[in-house]
Amino acid sequence: MEPSGTQKKARTFDFMAMFEEARQTARERNQDKGDTTGETVQETTEKQKTPKDDSSDSSDSDSDSDSSSSSDNEGSTDEPKQRSKGGNSDDDIIGPPLPPGFAQVGGDDSKMAGSSMAVSKSGDSEDENDDEEDDEEESLDKKIPSSHDLVLDHGSKTVSALALDPSGARLVTGGFDFDVRFWDFAGMDASLQSFRNLRPCECHQIKSLSYSTTGDKILVVAGSAQAKVIDRDGFEVLECVKGDQYIVDMASTKGHTAMLNSGSWNPKIKEEFLTCSNDGTLRLWDVNQSKRHKGIIKPKSNSGRRTIPTTCTYSNDGIYIAAACQDGSIQLWDHRKHTFVNVALYNRSAHMNGSETSCLCFSYDGTVLASRGGDDTMKLWDIRKFKEPLAVVKDLENFFPMTDCLFSPDDQMVVTGISVRKGQGPGKLIFFDRNTLNRVTEMEISDSSVVRALWHPRLNQMVVGSGDGMVRVYYDPKKSHRGAMLCVVKQKRKAKQVQVMASQTIITPYALPMFRQGKPTSTRKQEEKVRKDPLKSRRPDLPVSGPGTGGRVGAKGATLSQYVVQTLITRKPDKYENDPRGAILRHAKEAEENPYWVDPAYKKTQPNKVFQEPETEKKDDDDTPLWKKQKIS
Repeated sequence: MEPSGTQKKARTFDFMAMFEEARQTARERNQDKGDTTGETVQETTEKQKTPKDDSSDSSDSDSDSDSSSSSDNEGSTDEPKQRSKGGNSDDDIIGPPLPPGFAQVGGDDSKMAGSSMAVSKSGDSEDENDDEEDDEEESLDKKIPSSHDLVLDHGSKTVSALALDPSGARLVTGGFDFDVRFWDFAGMDASLQSFRNLRPCECHQIKSLSYSTTGDKILVVAGSAQAKVIDRDGFEVLECVKGDQYIVDMASTKGHTAMLNSGSWNPKIKEEFLTCSNDGTLRLWDVNQSKRHKGIIKPKSNSGRRTIPTTCTYSNDGIYIAAACQDGSIQLWDHRKHTFVNVALYNRSAHMNGSETSCLCFSYDGTVLASRGGDDTMKLWDIRKFKEPLAVVKDLENFFPMTDCLFSPDDQMVVTGISVRKGQGPGKLIFFDRNTLNRVTEMEISDSSVVRALWHPRLNQMVVGSGDGMVRVYYDPKKSHRGAMLCVVKQKRKAKQVQVMASQTIITPYALPMFRQGKPTSTRKQEEKVRKDPLKSRRPDLPVSGPGTGGRVGAKGATLSQYVVQTLITRKPDKYENDPRGAILRHAKEAEENPYWVDPAYKKTQPNKVFQEPETEKKDDDDTPLWKKQKIS
């Protein structure tokens, strides 16, 4: 037991001694491994060494050993002798051994040899990389994942909207049939059935669908004036407010007043999204504020008048908001500014005036903008030099206001679809080189137009929507990941057999043949019954007695029209028809002799009635001059 007054002493460590011990063990390990790899090289160098070199090496080693022994209190006298055997090469080598091809030979010559070998190997590797890059550049078409495909049946009408979530687990499709379908690649089997089908905007065609950056919300843009936000399962989260269409200034309204054209989520702010409409405005919305828009942009034409934006999008870094308008212009605004009065970049003659530009897409590096015009062209624009296009492709037919164009995940190709008329050939998906827009290859999709297309960078799979209502997913098992490859390998689920009890016939006792009554041999009673029925016996109408019923008049005729005609003919002429005064006065004598209603009450106070006598018209003498005739005032 220790006395109560004493305290435990703290343990001390000699760090210099520990460091020297670790250094010595590292040298010994390197010496053992170096002997196996460069044994022949060391033998040749030892033979070439002179006595002077040995003495200098030994002196250097002794001095090194003395300095190390002075720093290490527990060092032994045998350490200098062991270290002197290794020479200067052991002092230079600290750490793990070099690879076999990079073993040191000795002195400066060894360093030069090692450096030359390293340079030669690095040069070889660079040549190999250059060769591989050349092969990749020459075969852009081999990067397209098109070896396998599967078909998803959306409906019978055009697929006008496609969206894949950022993880690539779910696909959402919308079409002209007003329906939105949800597809889960991990939950589907080989039957390829959607797990949910809904109609979020009633009887309005779906124009655009897009997932938010987090993948938990979907923006639905339809033909109505109100955009909707739904969650991953299809339940409504937000419905934008509708503006007052009788207000001229669109900035004074709370929302859009005309049909929507397109929409997009902000890639940097997860609560913000953008919509454009036929009312000539672009509006910024916040998911948490549904009563009013967050900001408004009013694009102007070259003459300063209102123009309609047909499509809109954000740049990948969220700095620019781009919109294409019906006057053929492409305009960009800086999102970092609070007001969007001035345009940051614009080109008034990007496409033909009056055409509807169907799509704008930024490259992944953010320097190039691709536009798919309604004038059957596709153009590439450098936002650093926005006045002239980098390249133009013509004769790309476009019949739909939402035909897509997009960049490949490696930014080496630009992809778009072409529209075809019924019976005039297959719809195609065409791939172009990004730098020159030279055609790389093309894929025949179906006998209808190619409207929508996606190339997911994470899955490396393409989704194409066409005019026949089919959605095709293209993939390559060697290049693609997950996605459609998950559901193809699953077998179809067997339909559950429901056991239903067969309906048993219940026989009542009186339904047995022994209880049935035999048919009567005589039909007299049946005929009498039928005879009493006026419908079955087809009895004629009985003569009408009285005034008549059912439109038949008994006394004057068989029908109402006959009765009216007969009364008009047999009616006596009324002599007072044109003399209403005489018609009233004909009852004066009877009323005076036999007063009944008014006169008894006012007999004492009522004055005698005096009526104006009718005046006889004086005949004018035709011979009397006009100036002598009396003027009637």
